[in-house]
Amino acid sequence: QVRLVESGGGLVQAGGSLRLSCAASGRTFSHYVAGWFRQAPGKERQFVAAITWSAGNPYYADSVKGRFTISRDNARNTVYLQMNSLKPEDTAVYYCALDPDADGGYDYWGQGTQVTVSS
Repeated sequence: QVRLVESGGGLVQAGGSLRLSCAASGRTFSHYVAGWFRQAPGKERQFVAAITWSAGNPYYADSVKGRFTISRDNARNTVYLQMNSLKPEDTAVYYCALDPDADGGYDYWGQGTQVTVSS
């Protein structure tokens, strides 16, 4: 069974930065994609960023391009989301997810970590 544990959320003022971490344990996958999603109150969950584990190719939602950076540490089985120039509209619960077959299906999810950006 795969387990994903997020950390690093918190309260920050607009313009500030946070770094989220997602530690994966359990099965290992050779070609999976790791992603970050977020869900604000009353809104649907939305894609934020993803990275291919083998090549490290990143993908971003337009709303976070230029402000967020996704990266991974193969040795630690950890994915990071560096968030800079945060805006109040970035406030949400952020979830880490794993697509084990790189086919767009995220089968494994973490419990989420709250990010609150004050104006």
